[in-house]
Amino acid sequence: MKILTAKQLKTADETTLKNQKISSVELMERAATLAFQEIHASLNNAQTQIKVFCGVGNNGGDGLVIARLLLENGYDVTTFVVNYSDNRSEEFLANYDRIKEIGKKWPELLTSSSDLPKISENDLVIDAIFGIGLNRSLDAWVANLISHINRSNAFLISIDMPSGLFFDKIPVKKEAAIKANVTLTFQTPKLVFFLPQTASYVGDFYVIDIGLDREYLQNVEAEAELIGKEEVLPMYRPRKKFSHKGTYGHVLVAGGSYGKMGSVVLASTAALRVGAGMVTAMVPKCGYSILQTALPEAMVVTSETENFLSETAPGFEPDVVCFGMGAEKNPETVKAFENILNSTKKPMLIDADGLNMLSENPEMLKKIPKNSILTPHPKELERLLGIWKDDFDKLKKAKAFSKKHKIILVIKGAHSIVVEENKLYINTTGNPGMATAGSGDVLVGTIAGLLSQGYYPLTAAVFGVYLHGKAGDIAAGEYSFEGMIAGDIPLHLGDAVLDLFQRENNPPPPEEKPE
Repeated sequence: MKILTAKQLKTADETTLKNQKISSVELMERAATLAFQEIHASLNNAQTQIKVFCGVGNNGGDGLVIARLLLENGYDVTTFVVNYSDNRSEEFLANYDRIKEIGKKWPELLTSSSDLPKISENDLVIDAIFGIGLNRSLDAWVANLISHINRSNAFLISIDMPSGLFFDKIPVKKEAAIKANVTLTFQTPKLVFFLPQTASYVGDFYVIDIGLDREYLQNVEAEAELIGKEEVLPMYRPRKKFSHKGTYGHVLVAGGSYGKMGSVVLASTAALRVGAGMVTAMVPKCGYSILQTALPEAMVVTSETENFLSETAPGFEPDVVCFGMGAEKNPETVKAFENILNSTKKPMLIDADGLNMLSENPEMLKKIPKNSILTPHPKELERLLGIWKDDFDKLKKAKAFSKKHKIILVIKGAHSIVVEENKLYINTTGNPGMATAGSGDVLVGTIAGLLSQGYYPLTAAVFGVYLHGKAGDIAAGEYSFEGMIAGDIPLHLGDAVLDLFQRENNPPPPEEKPE
């Protein structure tokens, strides 16, 4: 699903009005009616007091339509107009006249001198003050009103976007933005829904298709895409009947040190579980018995050193090299990494201490093969990019880094984001149970296993992040967030693949025809 900018959404509205030959008031009626239907279906005629807060722009117009339809359906509704400006949109004025026609209880005007309206925790509050149109800091009295709404503990539904959130920057004051329980957003989700600094304001969000121009939506180049089952299903490559282990590639997992061999075991297991034909672990001597015991399906090559990895010839040319898990930063290990960079021409995976080596030896960045994939957690990312001001600045720096070094970044988090130059791919799978030691090692192995099978690097990154998160979701369903550990995730990678086809309109994966 595409995530559009405010400018693109405005163009989509304008294109829709022109091509469908409708007015902006009619489009607003359509959108707000669909939002009302969602609310009405959830309420199921429950008798609760509803308070609708409307701004004086188009988001306020949406709110007035919703309030009118709620009144017409017998709900107990009080409507407030938040008079933050003397300028009213035409769409707001049209719907203000309409709501005045259906009853004696006109909307109440709130100004800087108004007392704060009483809100009970049993009320339903609908927020339609600003939406996506906010482009300046809030007046103090409006910020105070929003804080008052938040403190009420009422159930909050925001229309299109929680008021006080900006489309492309972080709120200056945390308390001056609605903390919605639910956000009903029009046509596409917004980038701020997925960033650590802003996602908590959104609550659960639901995308309402309001029928904007299909051709425009299909052809517009989005700054970001939301990745779910529908997006990854076409990425899946069915296996050939007449194939063998060599068909699906050979992954070299290089890393580990004394006391940190589990990371190599987890990455190697994930690579095999996601379909790699062969995996060889390249580890210090202390890891030999551990790998052979924990994962007999993997082959093992050891360096001459006992407790840390040193320069070692694997004895074969791998299809994918995955480096860094548990490696630490011994000078001989850094030399081993540099030797791998000098001898590897294919895209590779770099994680953990490999990333720390790059940040401490920036000249090594020039040696990374094109389209390699880096998988940093927040602190590793900060060491690579430098300190950022906020999440938007972080993404800006990540895009520039990706473009400069011709690599793919996987920014790990609640919504992991794959960055390729100027494009973002935002993942929808995963859960808090995956915040446990070793989950990142599983992710790296998952992506490496896909790369070894011939998936294009960007596809391997996007698909791998999705499958990793889905396997974690399945594991959490079995063990709970608290009870799951990283080793549970690779055990469910096969289930994550099968889940792609568990719906009526998705037949089982076909056998690939011989070439």
